[in-house]
Amino acid sequence: MSDNHFLNEQQATRRQWLQGGSALALGGLLPSMASAQSAWPSKSVRFVVPFAPGGSSEIVARSTAAELSRTLGQSVFVDNKPGAAGNIAMSEVARSTDQHTLILGHIGTLAVNPYIFAKLPYDANKDFKPVSLLAKVPSLYVVHPDVPAKNLKEFIAYAKSNPGKLSYGSAGNGSAGHLAFEYLKMTAGVFMLHVPYRGTGPMVTDLLSGRLDASAIGAAAIIPFIKAGKVRCIATGSAKRLAQLPDVATVAEQGFPGFEMTQWYGMLAPASIEPAQLAKLSAETMKAVKSPDSMQRLTADAAEAVGGTPEQFTQFIAAEQARWQKVIARANIKPD
Repeated sequence: MSDNHFLNEQQATRRQWLQGGSALALGGLLPSMASAQSAWPSKSVRFVVPFAPGGSSEIVARSTAAELSRTLGQSVFVDNKPGAAGNIAMSEVARSTDQHTLILGHIGTLAVNPYIFAKLPYDANKDFKPVSLLAKVPSLYVVHPDVPAKNLKEFIAYAKSNPGKLSYGSAGNGSAGHLAFEYLKMTAGVFMLHVPYRGTGPMVTDLLSGRLDASAIGAAAIIPFIKAGKVRCIATGSAKRLAQLPDVATVAEQGFPGFEMTQWYGMLAPASIEPAQLAKLSAETMKAVKSPDSMQRLTADAAEAVGGTPEQFTQFIAAEQARWQKVIARANIKPD
C-alpha cells in the first residue's frame, strides 16, 4: 500500500470521526436549545402603553397583564410612556431587541399616525409582529352638564346655532377621541374647536371642570363619571345600546343610520421576537383575554373582549388603515 493511500484513509477516518462528534454535540445542544425557548419568559415582561394613565388603554392593558402574569409564570407589568401621539413609545419598542418588551397597539398608533405624520420614527407594518387583538371599546359622546343639550339632536342644533363657540377635547391629535368627534362633525355638518391633550386623563379633568364642552371617550374610562352625573352622555358610538346605559340612544338611532365608532387595542411585539416565542405569547394572550376574570372586568367597563391569532390581527390592522386613511384625508387631520 502506498504512503498516499494510507494518508487518504487516515484523513477520511478523521473526517468521519469529526462529523460524528459534531452530530453528537449538536444532538446534545438541541434539547437545551428547546428548553431555553420553552423557558420563555425568563424574567418580568414589560407591557408598554403609549398613553398617560386614566384611559381605556389602561383598563385593557392591566386586565390583560394580570391574566398573563398567572399563565406565563412571570410578572407582566404595565409601563405608561406617553408623548407625541404614541410615537415615543412605539419608536422605542420598535428598536428593542429585548424579547421581554411588548406594546399596546391602538387605532391611533397603527391606523392613523402613518397617514398624519410626514415621517414616523417607526414602521407600523414592518417594525412589529401583531400578537392578538385584545378588545374593542365603544366611543361615548359626552358633554359637560352646563351644555344645554340632553341628546345628540339637541347638541347638534346648539352647535349649529353657536358655530365655533364650543370646544371638544381628545387625548391628542390623531387619537381615537379625535377621530370619533371629527367623524361626527363630518356626518352632522357642525364645527367645533378641537383641544388636544397628552392623554385621556388630563383631558377628562378639564372636561369635568367645565373648561371643555364635550368629548368622545372610550366607554370604560367615562362611564363612572356618567353614572355620577359629572358628565352627560348624549349618544353612544356603538352599533346597539349599551347595557350600562340602556336609556342612551346610539348615534345611528338619532338620525345617522350606519354610524359606528369604536376604539380598539391589541398587543404587538418587536419584529425581532422569535417565532416560537410569538406563538406561545399569542396562544397565552388569547386565553388571557377570554378568561372569565378578564371578560368580567372588560364587560363591566363596556369593553368587548376579542382575542384572535396574529394573522387575524394583521388583517384587521390593514382594514382599519384603509378605512381611516380616507377619513383623515377628508378631515385634513394634522399632527400637533
